[in-house]
Amino acid sequence: MQSSANIMTIDAIDEKLIAALRENGRASTAELARRVGRSRTTVQSRIERLERSGVIVGYTARLAPDHAHGAVRVHVMIKIGPKEARAVEAALRAIPQVRLLHSVSGDYDMIAIAATATVAQMDEVLDRIGHVAGVERTTSSIILSTKFDR
Repeated sequence: MQSSANIMTIDAIDEKLIAALRENGRASTAELARRVGRSRTTVQSRIERLERSGVIVGYTARLAPDHAHGAVRVHVMIKIGPKEARAVEAALRAIPQVRLLHSVSGDYDMIAIAATATVAQMDEVLDRIGHVAGVERTTSSIILSTKFDR
């Protein structure tokens, strides 16, 4: 993984530790040590090293999907015109219902995740995304359920 200053090698124990922290960032060092099969001191040292190197940049609360994302969530695949990426990104950043934006390869250039409380609100957000200057085409899919979220 890359930090702003250097490249850090992540081993299998680090991967297990990161996965355990993603599941429960408030787990005690003793619980994390049990999960990864190492001593508490070793786990604490690894966490500190991962934080210092910029691999772990913070901790956050995870909310239930309906509270965190809204009741209606949608993936929006976005095709943009040549040299329009920065302008489209800035316009999408200004739409608060757009929660994530990925630059991707393939038939589409970006994938946005949008969330609203109602289908009617989502319809308005999708229209707004479609009218952004530089957006040539969108295709959206409503998320019916999340099978897991790491």
